[in-house]
Amino acid sequence: MNSILSKASEFSSLLQRYFVERLLQQKNASPRTIEAYRDAFRLFFEYTEKHHHTSASKFTLNDFNAKLVLGFLDHLELQRKNSIRSRNSRLTAIHSFARYVALQCPHALNQAQQILAIP
Repeated sequence: MNSILSKASEFSSLLQRYFVERLLQQKNASPRTIEAYRDAFRLFFEYTEKHHHTSASKFTLNDFNAKLVLGFLDHLELQRKNSIRSRNSRLTAIHSFARYVALQCPHALNQAQQILAIP
């Protein structure tokens, strides 16, 4: 196991750089897009804490996988009663971050590819 994948600080650093460097600086994303992506990750971390007992502060790249994302998407539809459109908006945010992970952390490329394969 690669130690980078198991460090919570690595995941939090990647997520922070994704929002600041990628979305704000490189992509010049609109404030609404950034808010929507932030909210998607807020809901994602609420789900991981409640259903997998993993807090955002302890979340690692090893935890970020397709099985967890699929569980989150099911939760959105079944428990939260989100529409398919809302579910897909959340998935868009996760896919965008997974593409960033693939570029920034080659050790997590396989995980990122599996997440990106989620339709």
